[in-house]
Amino acid sequence: MRIESYSICNLLSLFVLLIHGMSVVIDEDLTVSTFDSSGNPVPFLSSINKEVVKISLTKDNIPSFGLMRIKNPVTSLGCSNREEPSIALNVTGSPFVLTPSNTLVAVGCNNRALMTDIEPHIGGCESSCHVGPNRRVQNMSCDGYRCCQAKIPSDRLQQISIKVESLDCNGTTTSGGCKVAFLTDETYTPSSVTEPELVYEKGYATVELGWFIDRSHKVPIFGTGELCATNGTVSTTYARSNKRSCICSFGNYFERSYRSCRCNSGFNGNPYTSGCRDMDECEGAKICGDGADCVNLVGYFECRQRKSKTLAIILGIGLGFGLLVLATGAWWLYKFIRKRREIKRKERRTRVFSSKKLEKATENFSVNRVLGQGGQGTVYKGMLVDGRIVTVKKSKVVDEDKVEEFINEVVILSQINHRNIVKLLGCCLETEVPVLVYEFIPNGNLFEHLHESDDDYTMATWVMRLRIAVDIAGALSYLHSAASSPVYHRDIKSTNIMLDERYRAKVSDFGSSRSVTVDHTHFTTVVAGTVGYVDPEYFQSSQFTDKSDVYSFAGFFPVSFLRSEGNRTLATYFVIVMKESRLLETIDARIKDSCNLEQVTAAANLARRCLNLNGKKRPNMREVSMELERIRDSQ
Repeated sequence: MRIESYSICNLLSLFVLLIHGMSVVIDEDLTVSTFDSSGNPVPFLSSINKEVVKISLTKDNIPSFGLMRIKNPVTSLGCSNREEPSIALNVTGSPFVLTPSNTLVAVGCNNRALMTDIEPHIGGCESSCHVGPNRRVQNMSCDGYRCCQAKIPSDRLQQISIKVESLDCNGTTTSGGCKVAFLTDETYTPSSVTEPELVYEKGYATVELGWFIDRSHKVPIFGTGELCATNGTVSTTYARSNKRSCICSFGNYFERSYRSCRCNSGFNGNPYTSGCRDMDECEGAKICGDGADCVNLVGYFECRQRKSKTLAIILGIGLGFGLLVLATGAWWLYKFIRKRREIKRKERRTRVFSSKKLEKATENFSVNRVLGQGGQGTVYKGMLVDGRIVTVKKSKVVDEDKVEEFINEVVILSQINHRNIVKLLGCCLETEVPVLVYEFIPNGNLFEHLHESDDDYTMATWVMRLRIAVDIAGALSYLHSAASSPVYHRDIKSTNIMLDERYRAKVSDFGSSRSVTVDHTHFTTVVAGTVGYVDPEYFQSSQFTDKSDVYSFAGFFPVSFLRSEGNRTLATYFVIVMKESRLLETIDARIKDSCNLEQVTAAANLARRCLNLNGKKRPNMREVSMELERIRDSQ
């Protein structure tokens, strides 16, 4: 027996395999035969005696029903002698319902179309060929001129009869003109239904029915053996995918329990006859775009980027450019932060003390509070109201030079913050003479410990003296190269080196100092500094450089390991000792027995380089600081 399937059934049928001369029944109410009642070879729905136009599965947007389109006769009046003015569509007791897509359409002049079932009138419309004063002749919808339409009642979805009546002007029934009415799921406009005779000659209109399977019939899903009576979702699964291929829904409609199944997304086929199979989404249209390949997987697909040399090159260039931008941004951010810090440091204002506070702190500048006196002024010990101990430096006389030194020291120290530099806490502007307030340094200056205290055992070790030298070199290195603007001290000597409670050195007295911003040199008309510590080149050229501070540092540094000798300056004495190779016999007796001779020799050679009469041949303070740290760490 040859199997012969019509194209419409081959593509859309849900329930049967059409076999030449017979039908195969899945659900008795849903049996589709290959012949109609006249023996014509057409798909025919036996249960309601209608020809099938199209059958489709359940859609995502209509989860309860499948859809079926059938041919339904046209009701007519006045078109011929063989007309039926009233025709019923009755699907009660079957798994079919009229869908909301269907409407009643009537065509013809003086035409009244009525929908009825058990009741004589459940809806309808009227059409006329009379053009009234407010009516448009060329209307775009069937709104009463030559044709009209009406929606079917939502509660009468299984039985509707269509009846056509003719109206004259007085409302009485007459027999003039051809008039038709029909149910249809198609859209009609006056341009497509101008002549009712054409509709009558066609003889039918398509009506859309929803269908479902009666669960009491126990119809199995293809390939599963599951019955309609099974609750929940019935599905077939694939070995490498947990996605369900078939989805079924259950419910009750018109007092009948139903089930409706469909293939899940990513699958196609017929869940009732052939089953749901994986759909190859990658076939046909290009869905992944350029540079990507579509890979079909069970129930879905993936777009995978192609690996190419061009892409790798582009990524490499992009990554390199990104790193360059990141590095540039980081550099600019660093510059910005550093600039902001410099601005804040410059903008930081030194605290201004009132004269009353300082008088109270020093007991009205009592002689009992004097720490020391000199040609420039007197230094007092004071206590602020918050309990801090401070040093108050008060100038003796007021002249232009002293005021300039006062301003210069305030400006420089307000921008400096280093552990080996005396911290300026503030100043007083109310007094006749300049007054500066410093942190208190309890152990005096270095000169006192080296020369004026024979019983001072603090300086009795080489380790302590070398540590002090490292502190001083570090402070000068900071002033020359790490401060916001290079600062030259110009008066480095042992009396300007203070010792705190832990005998850590702190550089003080910045009255003669200068901040250099452009050429890293400073020209003066009057030589500043202390004889014996001043750079000879500075005497000759009046040009002070960073190497001038290096010479001054070396002018007192040898005192760390040499004993003093008469009235000669230490620098001159040290140069003679080194020239005559008498270093070992001139080492200070207080450290001679415990010192590291290799360290002392290395320190002496460094000091000799710093005292070179040619400033260009001297090391800078950064190099001096690093060399002293190396010597200290070599023990």
